[in-house]
Amino acid sequence: MKTILLVLSLLVSSLMFSQDDENQKLGDDYFKNGEFEKALITYQKLYDQNTNNSKFLFQLIKTHQQLEHYPIVENLLLEKLQRNNNPTYLIELGYNYQLMDSTALADKYYNEAIAKIDENPSYAYMIAMQFETRSLLDNAIATYKKASALKPDLNFNIQLARIYGELGDIENMFSNYLDYIEIKPEFINNSKRAFSEFVSENKDNENNLILKKLLLKKIQVQPDEYWYDLLSWLFNQEKEYDKAFTQEKALYRRNPESLNRIVELAVTTLDDKQYETALEIFNYILENSQDPDSILLANQFILDIETTLATEKNYPEIDKKYKAIFTKYGTYEQTTALQLAYGNFVAFYLKQPEEASNFLKETLKLNLSAFQEATIKLKLGDILVFQEKFNEALIYYTQIQANLKNSTISQEARFKVAKTSYYKGDFDWAESQLKILKSSTSQLIANDALDLKLLISDNKYDDSLHVALKLYSKADLMAFQNKNEEAIALLDKILTEHKGESIEDQALLKQAQLFEKLKQYEKAIVNYQMIIANYKDDILADDAYYSLAELYNNVLLEPEKAKPLYERIIFDHEDSIYFVEARKKFRMLRGDTIN
Repeated sequence: MKTILLVLSLLVSSLMFSQDDENQKLGDDYFKNGEFEKALITYQKLYDQNTNNSKFLFQLIKTHQQLEHYPIVENLLLEKLQRNNNPTYLIELGYNYQLMDSTALADKYYNEAIAKIDENPSYAYMIAMQFETRSLLDNAIATYKKASALKPDLNFNIQLARIYGELGDIENMFSNYLDYIEIKPEFINNSKRAFSEFVSENKDNENNLILKKLLLKKIQVQPDEYWYDLLSWLFNQEKEYDKAFTQEKALYRRNPESLNRIVELAVTTLDDKQYETALEIFNYILENSQDPDSILLANQFILDIETTLATEKNYPEIDKKYKAIFTKYGTYEQTTALQLAYGNFVAFYLKQPEEASNFLKETLKLNLSAFQEATIKLKLGDILVFQEKFNEALIYYTQIQANLKNSTISQEARFKVAKTSYYKGDFDWAESQLKILKSSTSQLIANDALDLKLLISDNKYDDSLHVALKLYSKADLMAFQNKNEEAIALLDKILTEHKGESIEDQALLKQAQLFEKLKQYEKAIVNYQMIIANYKDDILADDAYYSLAELYNNVLLEPEKAKPLYERIIFDHEDSIYFVEARKKFRMLRGDTIN
């Protein structure tokens, strides 16, 4: 019998709680929709059923205040305070007087609430949170500070940092985060996420300067590792990789067990095409590493950079360096990446595709993983395309698709099948492959596939013989073969003989990109401007705007000319793949803080 009564009791309680939840949701909906009279009836009913529930009380108070029933709230809170001198009731009463423009009375009760900390500093969090609820942030700060003074082992740095951030007091926000890191260094990664909301790529941004000043001061007073870490992180945000490198070296000297952070910085620097700094960092890795994998990686990247910066007369010296590394370390599984890089260099820079193919075929005889084997075959396929041996290239690409189904490298191989078919002039087959790749899990492959599909579909119907499209695909192949001058000449032929056809803007864009590669920047500018002037409503307009903006901003160092071009993408091309980057770079050039 007792068991039955207990079950019934629990069931009734559960039903009551469920009903309360439904009524509260109803009241909240009324309140959000501005139906305060209906919300008041609902909240009053909830409060009458449970007068000890502070949540119902505060919802009732807020609703009365929306209806300007200030005397009712005053009486309700005074009655509550007679029975329970709860500091949150003091704050609510003070806020009610503030709404009645009784500032003196409001301050009186706010001060009474803060004074409660003298009785128990642990009240600080509850009191400060109530002040925050009413956006009384200065009072919340005063609460936390008083509690910390009374009981120093209480730490409110995180709470204070958040409030200062809301107030826009960036220096105090940063200071409180840094003070907290001193106590809990493991918070450093969380702090980076918080700081990233306030700093930008612009090294002259005021917030960046404030954080830099505070960190340098910390290093002078107490040179702990985490200050160097944060300063390196800040320089990374600003793309000041040489300065980040200085901090990373200081960290490495303190803890010379691992070069992983410096390797990561080197790769980031290389990705941002700051080649001289990247070379300096990779050479530092060579000088300080005892790990063969790190040494091989550094050598590979150094040779990649030297190749990028070299002219043709430097290629024999680079070739000697590759061969010297293979003599020292051998050609085995651990040097596969370096072998792949060398095969690429021999084929595409020394223009010795047969020698490159033979070298990589020897690499295939090693005990490789399925992914390593696919990577080598992908490069072998590229070399065969370079030689215009399209059918043989397709065999390699198809093998990758069969052996590593649904992988990213398999999707890349499928894209190369489509691109090879396009080079051959088999546009229908290329298009059928590209349709599949539009939904690729790799966004880069999906975008490339869509671009090539649009190129084919937009131009193959203008002429049943596909004369202009075949010329364009031939020029595209020449660009792949590093025959840039020949490609430019062929694109000139398209622009002369097929003027006014749909392929004209595509030819102008491709030619501009090749002009940039050859550092013929004025010619590239003319092409981009022609697209903007004559095809501003077409699909390649945003490409022209963005490419020209990047040229002015990053190469010619004329940011004032770049700024209006980024702005055009923001206002006229909201669906562009460049929209997010354009907005970010425009705001940076304007001096905004980038969130």
